[in-house]
Amino acid sequence: MKQGFIKAAAVTPKIRVADPAYNAEVICAGLEDACAKGAKIIVFPELCITGYTCGDLFLQPLLLKEAARQLVKIMERTQKKDALIMVGLPMERDGRLYNVAAVLCRGRLLGLVPKGNIPSYAEFYEGRHFAEGNEKPVPFLFAGESVPFGTNLLFSCEDMHGLIVGCEICEDLWVASSPGTNHALKGATILANLSASNETIGKDEYRELLVKSSSARLICGYIYTSAGEGESTQDLVFGGHNLIAENGILLAQVKRFACETLYADIDIERILLERRRMGTFGKEPQGEYVRIPFRLESEETRLDRRFGSMPFVPGDEGQRNRRCEEILSIQSYGLKKRYEHTGLKSAVIGVSGGLDSTLALLVTVRTFDLLGLDRKGITAVTMPCFGTTDRTYENACHLADILGVTLEQVDIRKAVEIHFQDIGQALSEHDVTYENGQARERTQVLMDLANRRNGLVIGTGDMSELALGWATYNGDHMSMYGVNAGVPKTLVRHLVKYYGDTCGNTELTDLLADILDTPVSPELLPPVDGVISQKTEDLVGPYELHDFFLYYMLRCGYSPAKIYRVSKLAFAGQYDDGTILKWLRIFYKRFFTQQFKRSCLPDGPKVGSVALSPRGDLRMPSDASVRLWLSEAEKLV
Repeated sequence: MKQGFIKAAAVTPKIRVADPAYNAEVICAGLEDACAKGAKIIVFPELCITGYTCGDLFLQPLLLKEAARQLVKIMERTQKKDALIMVGLPMERDGRLYNVAAVLCRGRLLGLVPKGNIPSYAEFYEGRHFAEGNEKPVPFLFAGESVPFGTNLLFSCEDMHGLIVGCEICEDLWVASSPGTNHALKGATILANLSASNETIGKDEYRELLVKSSSARLICGYIYTSAGEGESTQDLVFGGHNLIAENGILLAQVKRFACETLYADIDIERILLERRRMGTFGKEPQGEYVRIPFRLESEETRLDRRFGSMPFVPGDEGQRNRRCEEILSIQSYGLKKRYEHTGLKSAVIGVSGGLDSTLALLVTVRTFDLLGLDRKGITAVTMPCFGTTDRTYENACHLADILGVTLEQVDIRKAVEIHFQDIGQALSEHDVTYENGQARERTQVLMDLANRRNGLVIGTGDMSELALGWATYNGDHMSMYGVNAGVPKTLVRHLVKYYGDTCGNTELTDLLADILDTPVSPELLPPVDGVISQKTEDLVGPYELHDFFLYYMLRCGYSPAKIYRVSKLAFAGQYDDGTILKWLRIFYKRFFTQQFKRSCLPDGPKVGSVALSPRGDLRMPSDASVRLWLSEAEKLV
């Protein structure tokens, strides 16, 4: 529960139709297992105390009384269980029968939530037995105690901020205006659905779509538990298709017909962040609601949730390729619009033989092809200086040749030496002035060449560099359109690789492979024995860590402690805890202190859910203090 995580369980016991005593025992057995695995929200299927397929037996008083008696027994068995539990049964009230979810915690019946939408079409004939549930909660006497009865019940945890649970029953999810919509707008962050959805061809795909889309539209966690083996197969078969989703992402699902318990860790803090971020989430609905408090012990949830080490990069190859194609299109069509607007027909781009300038050049070539412009209008400029190596220089020249663009070389050594003489900078002093003087000279050359050619300077810096401030102010920091501004470093590699894999040119594919194999470096310090001596990741840290930190800080709103926790899971066996913490502290220091560079970024396209543009996603003061974030990070030592 700490740091916003709550473990949920969707349990499908193997029941017997019309045997409440037996069913109560298997429900309690499933409850024991789920609690042992740390589940705090445990959801059983619709009508599971009796079975969903009882038919006209639901009209038998004996069955209804026995179901109520077994609910009392289940309540007794939950007295020492630290969980919110939902179980389905039929319940009579004022001469009418309702399909209800009984909500239990620590031996108490907190409330009864009736099904609001009763299907009587196709294979369903629930209207023969059950009445539609009332929305406004009313008092109901059960086992000598008055409990609220109605669809408009929310269950609020007093020990975990933001944990508010609402309930739907099967058909309630499938209708146009679901009860869950109102529940979410009234504050529910988790919706539980007790279901008995039978299997037909293709229905599982639609069911998954419904659960994912509901969790996305309502910005919530969604626990869907369905009836399975044990229900009557007289006319229908039930597959126990359990699913748990969060904000449009399917966290887990079971294989149908396996009758397995499903577990997943739902992130309440992230749900709350998304709702705060989305100003159009919605107005509170009309109608009277009752919030019922419950208590859970505050403890650290044992996480089964998996955190990929590269959140910007899809793990599935097919999805990754589609993502790469989409990003290349966004970049090139963004640049295309700039050329159509300005009426210009030439581009100037500094090429170093590194990944970023390679991607920018590939995007520019793609843009010129879209516009029907001659690729010779693209001037690829190589500017050798003190740190240039033969490998990167030759790769830059070879790339320009293969792509058919104009290659121009401007050796900036003499210009930099004269500038250093003017300002009294010794060539032997390899400090920040030594490095940035070269970077700014490169930018001056590009800007002036663009003026001569009546073109645009295409920026090459990526989003990871902007996050860390790893750019020379008014040097590579500046351009006339930054095509890579929305692309993190971990994704740049895959974009270049995808281009190489799909270009249909063996020579270009081989060259891009060699560029991918080249260490990331600004090449501002002299090489050692002809080899790159200045490796960026040795100085600022591994980009895969920084991209991970960036994603979970901006996209998910995680605190340093929470990022550290999930980083240890994502990079287990790759980086030790001390290394992760070291670079996490450096990330925060650089992110806050370098905001002034991001406050005046050139235009560039947003490509993903995280962006740093001061005109778009990140409105952050340049002088904001990092103390609060660093103080939490220091406590992790």
